[in-house]
Amino acid sequence: MPPLPRLTLLPRRLSVLALMALVGLGACGPQASGPIASRQPLQDPPRNRIALLLPLSGPQAPLGAAMQQAAELALFERGSRAVDFLPMDTGGTASGAAAAARQASGQGARVIVGPLTASETSAASAAARAARIPILAFTNDAAQSGPGVWTMGVTPAQQVRRAMAAAMSDGAQRFALAAPDDAFGRALATAMRSMAAEWGLAEPVIVLHAQRAGTSAAAELARRAPTGLDAVLIGSTGQQAREVAAALAPAGLANPSPRILGHALWALDAGLGQEPALHGAIFAAPDPASRNRFDARYEGAFGVRPPRLAGIAYDAAGVAARVVLTPRGQAGPNTGEVFDGVDGPVRLQPEGRVQRGLALFAVEPSGEARMLERAPQPGAAGS
Repeated sequence: MPPLPRLTLLPRRLSVLALMALVGLGACGPQASGPIASRQPLQDPPRNRIALLLPLSGPQAPLGAAMQQAAELALFERGSRAVDFLPMDTGGTASGAAAAARQASGQGARVIVGPLTASETSAASAAARAARIPILAFTNDAAQSGPGVWTMGVTPAQQVRRAMAAAMSDGAQRFALAAPDDAFGRALATAMRSMAAEWGLAEPVIVLHAQRAGTSAAAELARRAPTGLDAVLIGSTGQQAREVAAALAPAGLANPSPRILGHALWALDAGLGQEPALHGAIFAAPDPASRNRFDARYEGAFGVRPPRLAGIAYDAAGVAARVVLTPRGQAGPNTGEVFDGVDGPVRLQPEGRVQRGLALFAVEPSGEARMLERAPQPGAAGS
């Protein structure tokens, strides 16, 4: 396939037919023969509407525009001429998202792609459920998922499950978490408790700490686990993560030292290798190969590198296009189907559950993350 021509953001109602006209593909097909008078006029295919709930105004407007372009790219690559996108501005607020969801219902949308944040998703869900319109939201807050609402972001629970399963395969049974007392840290804690209960493990030791409290967090872990730990997940990044790791052995967690686990943000933190205690620490994150391919296609089409969240918009738009092109009796995604997403394989399950296959990485002294295992199929052991 030749490189995609560079595209620009299209007007409010978008179809692949318009994209094909824009980039001059209409003349590439075979031409009909015979007198012009005998040709039958082309009939427009029936339209299937997908609402895109995006922050197209306000501080997040540039991100919203990039995510709209990613959705357009997904539709263009699938070559569907029977789908319309209806971009709707949330303004980046919960009230704007709720109003946009009501507007989507009024304009006959069969699927909603977006909105961006957890609060916007919560606000949009009521109107969408009342109209029986499924939502493919961009947030990674799994608490927003439920019947008719799928959260497409890479969640803390997906990362914790993969890292804990890898540690268990090496014999780990006693787990702990040291993480900042913020929304992300609390989500990691909830996930670790859930995984431990699911797998019949002892209650994990959870220490949620204030910022810049690495040494004291390690001391508290040691105090609450006098017989030692097999694995400790560190929920911070940067200097704080290095401080927690370095403080574990002096605090008394040694002989043997626990296996250190991390999370997907570590893939972007080359400074972790500066701390010897973190060498060999493992974490789960998306396989970069799929991301690199998407980035190249997006840049070829639009002339700029996409933000990371653009990949989620691309995936969600592709799923939504498949939904609206199925018979009208299907009210949502084909649950159980695995598709290759920008950040690796994804499986949408009933009741809003989303499974992801994440790769496994180790921290190297150079700061580079070395891939230990590629992403398994979602639902396989360890995923």
